[in-house]
Amino acid sequence: MGMFLVGTFVIFLLIGIPIAFVIGIVALLGILNIEYIPEVTVPMKMMNGLNSFVLLAVPLFILAANLMNSGKISEKLVEFALAIVGSIKGGLAQANVLVSMMFAGVSGASQADTAGVGKILIPSMKKNGYDTETSVGVTAASSTIGVIIPPSIPMVIFAGITNASVGALFLAGIIPGVLVALSMMIFVYIVAKKKDFKSYERVEASRFFKLLGESIPALLTPVIIVGGIVTGFFTATEAAAVASVYTLLISMFFYKTLKIKDLPKILFDTLALSSLSLFALAAASALGELMSYYQLGILAQEFFTDYVDAKWVFILITILFFLFIGTFMDAIPAMILFVPVIMPTAAQFGVDPVHLGLIVVMTLAVGLVTPPYGLCLLLAAKIGKLSIERSFRAVIPYILIVVAVLIFIAFFPDVAMHIPKLLNPDLF
Repeated sequence: MGMFLVGTFVIFLLIGIPIAFVIGIVALLGILNIEYIPEVTVPMKMMNGLNSFVLLAVPLFILAANLMNSGKISEKLVEFALAIVGSIKGGLAQANVLVSMMFAGVSGASQADTAGVGKILIPSMKKNGYDTETSVGVTAASSTIGVIIPPSIPMVIFAGITNASVGALFLAGIIPGVLVALSMMIFVYIVAKKKDFKSYERVEASRFFKLLGESIPALLTPVIIVGGIVTGFFTATEAAAVASVYTLLISMFFYKTLKIKDLPKILFDTLALSSLSLFALAAASALGELMSYYQLGILAQEFFTDYVDAKWVFILITILFFLFIGTFMDAIPAMILFVPVIMPTAAQFGVDPVHLGLIVVMTLAVGLVTPPYGLCLLLAAKIGKLSIERSFRAVIPYILIVVAVLIFIAFFPDVAMHIPKLLNPDLF
């Protein structure tokens, strides 16, 4: 029966059925064929999988991102990023990476970054002499920073699964996120020199401070979110609610770019996008019950006990496994299904849950730009009107950058854990 379910899973994926439905169908088929588990278990597990206060953060962070895009805050951040790095060789591409880092501090959703920033910068880059591959590659790849730098929706989900501290996970993502961004900007500089991409003239001080003043309200969002969580002033879910309300207020009353008539569409888009992630999560919870029946967690632990005798080997296997899973599965169901399986072994090898969470989230971030799933890659390719094959070739160097930073953080954990230990030593 197990081989039949695996075969069904693979075939459904190959014929293009959405992953959330594939997971749900396989869970239903498997449980229907187990005599001792009633069919009602499937909807019960799906409902229980969503019955978590922390999961409310998912639609709320997505709402904050949609409000930010609709309120044209993205455009303000692009202008400010250009003022900072526009004078460097390949200024538009440099700004693309920097604004992704800024956007990451507000939304926690890479897809929103690709959609919001891509619609502005991909056409602008093409108009300014950048080839389409570079425009699409930089936009898609830099969007992966969105789930590394706090706030991060996948980190919230990981915390919900493992009871790890959301605040510690958020703080642990700061240094890796900055390292990824800086590495990408260095690579962009090299490419810009080779292809002779132009830069902008340095902006005058008066213009710079004007843009800074306009950007400060948006840039304060991550300070409010992370600061509130770390100090214990509010939970991750409450932080997401605060981020939504704050983004709404600054869009309507500070930037004055959002009208009440815009809200129904924003809410509809938020519900549509949230339902995809949450349905996948619910289906993954049902499939998790099936995996428990087949004792996959015990089998995984036995495998590691028998064949893995070093912490570094376990970490390497974890990275390779989630790199593979991320190519065809979203981060949320991937974590729901497989994190509980590896957690006992991680504890056995003394891997800190926060460090493990960072490794898993960064690894699955690569899946956002790798086919066939690669949602950020698909969005950027669509905006740039470029084939998936050419888009993927363009993004490969940036994938290698993320993987290099990931391996560095995986085997030198003190680098990433320095800020959490410094600001919140009680958690360790």
